[in-house]
Amino acid sequence: MANLKDRRCFLKKMGVGVAASTLAFKAPYVFAKNTVTLRVMGTHVTLQEELRQRAMRELGINIEFTPMGSAAVLQKAAADPSSFDLYEQWSDSINILWQAGAIQPLDIDRLIYWNEINPLTKTGRVIPEAKIGAGDSPNKLLYVQPDGRLGTTPSKKISYMPYVHNVDSFGYNTQFIEQGIPYETESWAWLLDEKNKGKVGLVNAPTIGIFDAALAVQAQGLMSFNDLGNMSITEIDQLFKILLEKKRQGHFAGFWTSVPQSIDFMKTNRVTIQSMFSPGVSACRGQGIPVVYASPKEGYRAWHGVMCLSANTQGHVKDAAYDYMNWWLSGYPGAFIARQGYYISNPERSQPLMSIPEWNYWYQGKEAVTDLTGTDGKISVQAGQVRDGGSYIKRFSNIAVWNTVMPNYDYSLDKWFELLNS
Repeated sequence: MANLKDRRCFLKKMGVGVAASTLAFKAPYVFAKNTVTLRVMGTHVTLQEELRQRAMRELGINIEFTPMGSAAVLQKAAADPSSFDLYEQWSDSINILWQAGAIQPLDIDRLIYWNEINPLTKTGRVIPEAKIGAGDSPNKLLYVQPDGRLGTTPSKKISYMPYVHNVDSFGYNTQFIEQGIPYETESWAWLLDEKNKGKVGLVNAPTIGIFDAALAVQAQGLMSFNDLGNMSITEIDQLFKILLEKKRQGHFAGFWTSVPQSIDFMKTNRVTIQSMFSPGVSACRGQGIPVVYASPKEGYRAWHGVMCLSANTQGHVKDAAYDYMNWWLSGYPGAFIARQGYYISNPERSQPLMSIPEWNYWYQGKEAVTDLTGTDGKISVQAGQVRDGGSYIKRFSNIAVWNTVMPNYDYSLDKWFELLNS
């Protein structure tokens, strides 16, 4: 790992010292003085109040959630490891956190359910014949190697605990855009279609939004990439030249930074099509907005959730962090987040806590035989519907690219902010 001097230089180079204001949700009751407080930093998609309350009851610890947008949480965690004990986000953050010296290795022997974790994390494929996709599949970032780097060779130390994961694409409102055919007519090209001009949104996360844009540009035939997960400087220049011109023409309606904001974009008709995460789609449907989560013929952009220990976390707080990580794979959390469209790394443990119709819809891709509710208790799936993209296996067999911090990330980051500020 980088020493302190190296970490400061790295952070200065990355420009991750940006302060991010946020609200930490604290427990509504007083704990005994010797009760451990675990500070969990992450995004709104997993830092949900129902999970916090249940974990506190079952683990007997005090938990503080600090949710932020994906870019802000990464900046904060990399710049200041003392600001959190446990970090929840996506695997594309691992390279930055590891190089910054912001996180410490995890001991596999302390993870109770490690042997239940399916092959997706450990091999990059949910089944042997699945496409592995471009970029950083989760197995490339998992194991700590003897030289301190991260790689695919199994070891007793890992950089993160695998938990939630999904494939992402874009959502579109069928009141304004005719519904397409999954894997056949639905295409990333729709994000740049002139018919949708002025009503298109992108996620404001440099390691995510750039791939949505690149997939759209490539699908439109405007350019191609030698390796989508490792773009060259020339390719990045060409990509952003196209995007800047599109923005000047008024093609984009906005760039959202959090799931609640993406929901608002759809609810107010600011956009009719945009990058989306599954909880946003679920929430829109729960509010009666007919949003379809596309299954692009080019493949999905995939991501894998990570739980990481701050480099500063030690003693009883570290013990509590392991307890919390193990709790996440114990069954209930996996069943809970399935209702917002997320998968868990050991789904068989969550299956008994889901109804048969829920399991068949969310994991098996079968038709819902009854109305299903989301995590907010509102109906998000109507009886007769089939999950967009089908089963867990089918969706994860069609990956175009993984969320990735590319070698030319620094350069792409400058270009991303140029796009935002133009």
